[in-house]
Amino acid sequence: MVAVKPQSAPEALPPLAKYIDKTTLVLSIMAGRTIGFLEKSLPAGTAIVRAMPNTPAAIGRGISVAVANAKTSKRQRKQASYLLAAIGKVEWVSDESLMDAVTALSGSGPAYIFLLAECMARAGAAAGLPQELAIRLARETVAGSAELLHRSDVDAATLRQNVTSPGGTTAAALAVLMGPGGFDQLLTQAIAAATRRSRDLAG
Repeated sequence: MVAVKPQSAPEALPPLAKYIDKTTLVLSIMAGRTIGFLEKSLPAGTAIVRAMPNTPAAIGRGISVAVANAKTSKRQRKQASYLLAAIGKVEWVSDESLMDAVTALSGSGPAYIFLLAECMARAGAAAGLPQELAIRLARETVAGSAELLHRSDVDAATLRQNVTSPGGTTAAALAVLMGPGGFDQLLTQAIAAATRRSRDLAG
């Protein structure tokens, strides 16, 4: 398993060559470093799986997306799935170019959720709540809502609609968040920017 900063890859990979044979699977979780880069840096014919997990892996609630090179057998894919499943759910893609968008959405995504909690706390304090209470309310609301989404059989849009009474307080807030220049547009722009940056890092 290769788990180093992408910038360290050129120095970290060559010493691994002596440990690799035809039965070895290399599992990389380096952001931005492509399978092509890994194939050039490792012995010819090496089975390689590139994966992008995220930080909820720390509590076993992460999600990883993986892609394999042509040298990877079904057995080795299962082996990679088994390893990644220790930290959460696993998805596979066949098109490596999708990994940039994966990085932008789920790899970087926890930071967007943490920012949401920060902003909600600040907004609550601005509305008059004591700061510490606003922080606790924001934290528990984000965490509880995420757990409800996790356990629910219905999609996020339906859960949102279930909270929203016509003409009520939630509807008033959503009119701002879902209006021009609102949440949807900002997140689309943010994930597009992160996707571009992931491509840049790959060289």
